[in-house]
Amino acid sequence: MTAEVVLRRAAGPDADAVADVWLRSYSAALPGVVRAHSDDEVRAYFRDVVVPERETWLAEAGGRVVGVMVLAGDVLSQLYLDPGWRGRGVGDQFVAVAKQRSPQGLTLWTFQVNKPAHRFYERHGFVAVEYTDGSKNEEREPDVRYVWQP
Repeated sequence: MTAEVVLRRAAGPDADAVADVWLRSYSAALPGVVRAHSDDEVRAYFRDVVVPERETWLAEAGGRVVGVMVLAGDVLSQLYLDPGWRGRGVGDQFVAVAKQRSPQGLTLWTFQVNKPAHRFYERHGFVAVEYTDGSKNEEREPDVRYVWQP
């Protein structure tokens, strides 16, 4: 039996668990992409900036955080799932919330090497509109900008 997944806004006490999901997901999905920050720096960023200052959502199952999504206006700035929770509909639920929160449209960036993310976003109606060499992101990794218009 699978635990029910509940999406809710993150609060201060959730910051470490949210950061840990980000760290596990990034490592699993992007093993060849060099992270620009240490684990401790990532945790501090989530604790001090992301959770208190951004529209941060989490997915919780069985009392455990299994996903995180961060919105900044019409930008879906982060969507990361615990590796064991991929392919179980949690990302679909997050995108539905993002579209509801920004019904006029959304934009996002993902790395070009992250082909599963491309397939996921394209399945949800996002279209690739710009490719870069990565010179403007911290990781210096080629990326792609996606846009969803209703």
